[in-house]
Amino acid sequence: MASNTDTGDFVRMCLFAALIAALGLLPKFDLPFLAGVPVTAQTLGVMLAGVVLGARNGALAVSLLIFIVALGMPLLAGGRGGLGIFFGPSGGFLLGWIPGAWLAGFAMSRFPVGSVPLRAFTASIAGGICAVYALGIPWLAFVAGLSLPAAALVAVVFVPGDVIKAIIVAVLVSALPVSQLQAGR
Repeated sequence: MASNTDTGDFVRMCLFAALIAALGLLPKFDLPFLAGVPVTAQTLGVMLAGVVLGARNGALAVSLLIFIVALGMPLLAGGRGGLGIFFGPSGGFLLGWIPGAWLAGFAMSRFPVGSVPLRAFTASIAGGICAVYALGIPWLAFVAGLSLPAAALVAVVFVPGDVIKAIIVAVLVSALPVSQLQAGR
C-alpha cells in the first residue's frame, strides 16, 4: 500500500512536533482565575504547524506530540505529561490542537485571498483559537464544574495572547518563500 507521506514530510512533521515541545520550555503562567489552564507558547507551534505544513501534515505533527505526551513524556509546559493531563482542565484544549492545526492548514490552502501574512493570520485565528476553544471550553466547563458561559469567560483571558501568537505566525510565514509552504498537503 503506497503512502502519501514521503520522508521529507515525515521529517518536517517531527520537527514541528519538536518545536511545539520546545515552546513548552518557555515559562508557563498559572493564574488562579484560569481554572487550572496554563498560559503557554505551545499554541504558537500548533498554528505554525497547520499554516506551514498544511492541514493533514500539521494535524499529524500535533498528533505525534499528543501521542508522545500521552505515553508520559513531560513535553507540555511546566514539564507535564501522561494520560492524566487529558482528564484535567486543559485536556480539551490539548486535544483541540489537532483539529486546530488541521483547520489552520485547511484555511491557509483553501482561502487563497489576500497576502500570505493575512492568510496566515486568518488561518491561525480559525484553527489556533476557534477550533481549539471549541473543544477546550466545553471540556473546561465539565471538568471544573463551570457553566459554559463561565468557562468561556475564563477562556477570554487567553484570546489576546493567542491573537499575538497569530500575528507572530503571520510575520514568520511572511519570511518564508511561498514554495516552502506546504499548504496543499
